[in-house]
Amino acid sequence: MKIKFVSIMAFIVIIALAYSSAAQNRIQKSKGPVVKFVKNGASKKVDVIIDGKLFTSYWWPDTVYKPILYPLLTAAGTPVTRGFPIKAREGERRDHIHQVGNWLNYGNVNGIDFWGNGSEGKRNVKAGEIKHISIEKLSGGTGEGSMITTAGWIAPDGKQLLAERTELHFIAKGSTRIIDRITTLTAGNIPVTMKDTKEGSFGIRVARQLELPSKEDVTLTDANGNPTTVKKMSNEDVTGNYRSSEGITGEAVWGKRSKWMDLYGNIGGEKISMVICDHPENLSYPTYWHARGYGLFAANPFGVKDFTNGKEELNYVIPAGGSLTLKYRIIISSGSHLSDAEINMLADNFASKY
Repeated sequence: MKIKFVSIMAFIVIIALAYSSAAQNRIQKSKGPVVKFVKNGASKKVDVIIDGKLFTSYWWPDTVYKPILYPLLTAAGTPVTRGFPIKAREGERRDHIHQVGNWLNYGNVNGIDFWGNGSEGKRNVKAGEIKHISIEKLSGGTGEGSMITTAGWIAPDGKQLLAERTELHFIAKGSTRIIDRITTLTAGNIPVTMKDTKEGSFGIRVARQLELPSKEDVTLTDANGNPTTVKKMSNEDVTGNYRSSEGITGEAVWGKRSKWMDLYGNIGGEKISMVICDHPENLSYPTYWHARGYGLFAANPFGVKDFTNGKEELNYVIPAGGSLTLKYRIIISSGSHLSDAEINMLADNFASKY
């Protein structure tokens, strides 16, 4: 009888241990989605995979003239960036071919245009190029993965004006995806002047459905004074709208300053918010916004003269050997439009984290 009792107790202990192990596994899994990286040197990119699904790729294609994150996808797998010119989708605009995915550059760096290189469908011989140099670190993990890259801002004569070091954090929280970018630009043996222009700088070219409904053709002028006509298109399924931290909405956000900007709308039945957060330590905080209804969504701390109609001017200079650090957060929410309180919480978290 005693032997039988011991056997039953042993059985209970085994079951309890098994249950405990299973519970621990569930707790481990509940900590968050797994972020990992897949390098593809031949394609010049690194895929960012979250729980087995592509979130974005860090990419340096020869025909784009800068490193980009492309595409950006929601947690449900919906692209929020324009496909053109890499993989065009039906119904998209085909203007501003140099606006691809998500990037950071500028339109007047010692008089050289880094923003518009590729705008003619080929390399602009007088423009600058940001050349990817290396990936110093890839670190996957549960809920967050990080990457460190280096690049050079190269003038048309082949000389490097700025050395770039960029730290990227890819964060998954439920149905929300976050990208934190910390970029340090370091000048060489000569000062580097970022002369005021609206053509900059931390930008995203968004999917057609997240554009603002267009009422008419719009003629825009680039940094060199060349006009580009953005044609009016059908507004079917076009649902986007801007909302700033200061409560400004629609096209009126252009040239205004705010701590963050929310672009919200629907793609099919999926409610989406895409937010860019400025950082309190950034130049010109709260930043100016080069945010257009046709799908360009950009924060620009440098273009003060254009945004104030000439009332103020910055012409920021990075001294020889000196550095400038810029920090931005992208938030992509799937299934809901974020409230001001939700965005402020994520923006405050960003401000305190770095």
